[in-house]
Amino acid sequence: MSHAYHEVCESIARAAKDCGRKPAEVQLVAVSKTKGEPEIRPVIEAGQRIFGENRVQEAEGKWPALRAAYPDLQLHLIGPLQTNKVKEAVALFDVIETLDREKLAIALAAEINRSGKAPRLYVQVNTGAEAQKAGILPQEADGFIKACREQHGLTIEGLMCIPPVDEPPSAHFALLAKVAKRNGIEKLSMGMSADFEEAIQLGATSVRVGSAIFGGR
Repeated sequence: MSHAYHEVCESIARAAKDCGRKPAEVQLVAVSKTKGEPEIRPVIEAGQRIFGENRVQEAEGKWPALRAAYPDLQLHLIGPLQTNKVKEAVALFDVIETLDREKLAIALAAEINRSGKAPRLYVQVNTGAEAQKAGILPQEADGFIKACREQHGLTIEGLMCIPPVDEPPSAHFALLAKVAKRNGIEKLSMGMSADFEEAIQLGATSVRVGSAIFGGR
């Protein structure tokens, strides 16, 4: 597993250099959903410090002990967040990548104000306008980002997308980069195991890689 991890790191560095970027400009988020501590720990010991989880409840079960052992770990929520889990998510995660609706923005603002803990926030954009997928529609993204900032007092650090599986991802990565640019947003979370090299070429600042590191579910 640590061998696969190092291979992914080398591929990220190579993809960055190939398009004239510094490897340090691209963070690896190791997607550890469905994986237990015995599978995660070797990747931590190989040097990885940023991990992504899809579900608040699953993350609560395995990360407190790991974070006690490795205090410099960072945890990203990369799956949909229900409003009834906002308190737990704000307490546990350093970054929430899936802000996608006003009800959630209101709940996050309230919990951040109440707790004094402010995870970094990314807006998820549904670049393919897929009915089954979470995310704000591209044509609504500018207004939503503005509302998050001006009405709810939230700092939006980045954007995230998951392109449709049956379409070339590059057009979706380019669309996300355009939305980010016109809204003054520098962080782009895009690209997964199958397409992170393309995402890096189109400006990704973080890539979410699971199966290439940990194997399939």
